[in-house]
Amino acid sequence: MERRPDRNIPAEHLILASKRADGLSSPDPKSTNDHDPSDDDKDDEEAPEELGNDTAVKKKKKKKKSKKKKTTANGAGKQSSPPRVPVASLFSGNQYPAGEEVEYRNENSFRTTSEEKRHLDRMNNDFLTEYRHGAEVHRQVRQWTQKSIKPGQSLTEIAEGIEDGVRALTGHQGLEEGDNIKGGMGFPTGLSLNHCAAHYTPNAGNKTILQKEDVMKVDFGVHINGRIVDSAFTLAFDPVYDNLLAAVKDATNTGVREAGIDVRMSDIGAAIQEAMESYEVEIGGQTLPVKSIRNLNGHSIVQYSIHGSKSVPIVKGGDQTKMEEGETFAIETFGSTGKGYVRDDASAVQRLSMKWTG
Repeated sequence: MERRPDRNIPAEHLILASKRADGLSSPDPKSTNDHDPSDDDKDDEEAPEELGNDTAVKKKKKKKKSKKKKTTANGAGKQSSPPRVPVASLFSGNQYPAGEEVEYRNENSFRTTSEEKRHLDRMNNDFLTEYRHGAEVHRQVRQWTQKSIKPGQSLTEIAEGIEDGVRALTGHQGLEEGDNIKGGMGFPTGLSLNHCAAHYTPNAGNKTILQKEDVMKVDFGVHINGRIVDSAFTLAFDPVYDNLLAAVKDATNTGVREAGIDVRMSDIGAAIQEAMESYEVEIGGQTLPVKSIRNLNGHSIVQYSIHGSKSVPIVKGGDQTKMEEGETFAIETFGSTGKGYVRDDASAVQRLSMKWTG
């Protein structure tokens, strides 16, 4: 898959089904040892042995320890660092973590308790299994990325680390004809710095080095059988930006909670904007309000296509389009200390922008 050309539109994403069952928040993969103390060395029964002078002596036999394979807290095998173990080999029977599920609200609450609706959900299990598989790949690569990225790395090095991890964990390197159709990268990795809100991909030969004062939006996708998990996060090494990160994360979580079957896009956008713009950040002694970037949106996702026909605004408006049953959405929020508007140009619109997708 070729990288898309360098573009200076900033962004970030997250996968959301009508009911959030995307597997993005799964159990902590910290290693645990299931060693049973009863397996420790034990003295075997003492067996007397007669010698020439009829004196009995005791002979001890040692029992070997039985070694047990280390597993994670959810019973899966342990991932390597950098991540290279295919996720399918870590979870038996394609039983991937369900992750965080947001309950249906208001008039849709019956979907949680209705046995008929729950049965229909179970019949749609292949769809959810593919999404949860991709989400678990994304989660494991994302966790490694968040720990490993440091100032001084080149953007090319960071992008290659992410994409190598995704291809290894999906088990699809894309080297054989048709292999990348089965799984792998959902789209080229976006690494957008500072005023660039989204969609900047370092091409071959890019010499840009990540600096300590930079704010970087990390945006990458994973797909299994065309089910695309689209998720992003923002990294900053200076605590002065903590409130900016908190604003976009809160806005994304708000959008996820508000989303659902028959919900109007305008209502979701209004809730996101209210959460986002309740924050402000102090930079260089100046207090700046955080604004939603009004011409960037979330979107629907269809199989093998990252952008469907519906947009999810992040500001209030008059869009009466509704989310419908069976659809999948990326709730994407973009916060800025600038004008709250982006142009397809690197020159100066945003002072600083952040993206967080759920």
